[in-house]
Amino acid sequence: MYKVGFIFAILSTLFGNSFFQNEEMVASSNVKYNILFVGNSLTYTNDLPKLVKEEAKQKGIKVSVEMLAYPNYAIEDHWNEGKVQKRIASKNYDFVIIQQGPSSQSEGRNMLLASGKKYRDLCQLHGAQLCYFMVWPSINNYQTFDKVIQNYKDAATMNDAIILPVGEVWKSYIDSTNNLDYFSTDAFHPSLKGSKVAAQVIVKYLFHNK
Repeated sequence: MYKVGFIFAILSTLFGNSFFQNEEMVASSNVKYNILFVGNSLTYTNDLPKLVKEEAKQKGIKVSVEMLAYPNYAIEDHWNEGKVQKRIASKNYDFVIIQQGPSSQSEGRNMLLASGKKYRDLCQLHGAQLCYFMVWPSINNYQTFDKVIQNYKDAATMNDAIILPVGEVWKSYIDSTNNLDYFSTDAFHPSLKGSKVAAQVIVKYLFHNK
């Protein structure tokens, strides 16, 4: 009995850590993440939340998605309407993803910063992580793309949020290929291909440490 116990102790020492790590991996695979999308037509076109759910599933990650998105809404509009506060307070979200128009000008930048702080404070109060879904300008305003990228990055940094750099990925692709197929025929909203790329970027940056 002594020898058996001694051998078991040695085996536990040698393999115990990997055993518990495997147990943690199994446990984490059963975690389901709750995500709230708050935005406008750049979010609801092609049902981006659904594409994110499908992309996450392919990576073995379970997510539940909800969406508050209306035409031409900025994050300030959602806040003034009041539904988003009730939703965040009443649900157990892991991530709250906010998005508005390109926001290359000072007014849009100020909304990203000031309204974003309100979202940040509310998310922290209810245990959610705030995220910024960086978008893109229309083709006609392509020259403003760098300002869009910078303003979203600044807002995320200043409000302790995760940046989901979809716009930056789009610009890199367009600049290197001269291909505009991420845009739909209206030269602003995403094509299905563009939305699928957005979903890939969002999943990558939400779950890179998961």
